[in-house]
Formats: sequence, structure tokens, C-alpha cells
Amino acid sequence: MALMLFHSLIVAHILTGVTGAIAFWVPVIGRKGGANHRRWGRIFTFAMLATGSFAVAMSLLTLADPFGTHPHLAADYDAPFLRGMFGWMMLHTGILTINLAWYGWLCITSKQRHAANRTPLNLALQYAVIAAALVCAVQGWIIGQNLMIGIAVVGVATGLTNLWFLHKPRARREDWLKEHIKAFVGAGISVYTAFMAFGSVRIFPELALHPGMWSIPLIIGLALIIWHRLEVERQARNRQRQRAVA
Repeated sequence: MALMLFHSLIVAHILTGVTGAIAFWVPVIGRKGGANHRRWGRIFTFAMLATGSFAVAMSLLTLADPFGTHPHLAADYDAPFLRGMFGWMMLHTGILTINLAWYGWLCITSKQRHAANRTPLNLALQYAVIAAALVCAVQGWIIGQNLMIGIAVVGVATGLTNLWFLHKPRARREDWLKEHIKAFVGAGISVYTAFMAFGSVRIFPELALHPGMWSIPLIIGLALIIWHRLEVERQARNRQRQRAVA
């Protein structure tokens, strides 16, 4: 019964993840602020919230029964490894995905109403991702998996930088827009990393822990974040010049 539930969660996780992975590119490469941008941005947001939630449920089942949920890996890995990689690390990445999707959504819906971002749920998600990251790092250290420690750094950095923004007294237009970009592209990095890293366990197990499988989405995502942030700053400078001329 537990295995059937786990497989159902995998199917739901894949379906919502694929939806989000496809929807991700419309706002990224399309016209900003238009109807398609908003429509596909909503699809991406809710797909990521669902994907992250399914990942959290899968991780909890793995922590409770690592061999029962991953019988195909029982001959090659021990219980601490399965709990670490598919339990604690997936719990962390699931919470991270939920965090980024919800945070990015609030940034764009609240816009100039900066105080509206400081909802109890949004604040709680920042502390939750930091806590999950720290547990992931400790568990990674215990089983000797540096990858878990490395990915935990992302969670801690996300939570701390988000809290820094949320507690800023005032936010300029460029600030909330940059945070929106950071969060949504970060969520995109998360889903593509999951497909390339966790997905490779079933197809190419020997590549699952290879740094390259984890670094490709990260490098592309960071490049997108930097490019869009520079574009936001360029547009801000143009507006300032136009106001000065007027």
C-alpha cells in the first residue's frame, strides 16, 4: 500500500514538474508583463507549489520506510543513504521549491505594498527552508555526502536573503522585481535539477551524484538571473534619465 501511494506521488510529481518546466520558459523568454506572461506565470507558480508538496510527501514516506519506497535500490545502497538522499535532501528541496514559488508570487502580487509580503506563511517558509537545509547538511555530514551539504547552502542563503528583503523598511520597484525574478528562476532551477539529478537515478544511476548533473541547471539559472537583473537596472536608469529630462 505504501509503495502504491509512493508511486502515485511520483506520477503526480512528474506531471506537475513537467508542467512547471514547460511553463517556466514563457515568462522567461517572452514579453514581460503581458497576458501570456501572467497566465503562464500563474501556471508555473501553482505547478511548483504542487511539485514541491509532492516532493515533501515522498520524502516523508522515504524517511519512514526507505527500502519499501525504493526497493530497486536496496541491493546497491543502505538505509542511511536512501534516507539522506531521498529523504532529508528531497525534503529540503521540496520546501525550497514551495518557498521560492510562494515568495516569488507574493513579490509580484504585492508589488509596491511591501508590507503585504510579510505574511505569517511567507515568513514561516523562510525559517522552514533554513531549518530543513541545516538538517540536510548535518545528515549529509553524517553519511559523508558533500552534495547534501552543498545543496543546503542554497537553502540557507535563500532563507536569509529573503528575510533580509522582507524586513527592509521600504522596497523600490527594482527591488521587488529583482526578488520576483530571483525566486521564480530559482524555482525553475529546482525543478530542472530534480529531473537531471533525481531522475538520473533510475536511468543512469552512476551519474546521479555527479556534480555536473547538479551544476548545469544552476549555471543556466544563475545566468538568467544575472541577465534579467541587469535588464531591470538598465530600465530603471532609463526611467531616471527620462524623468530628469522632463
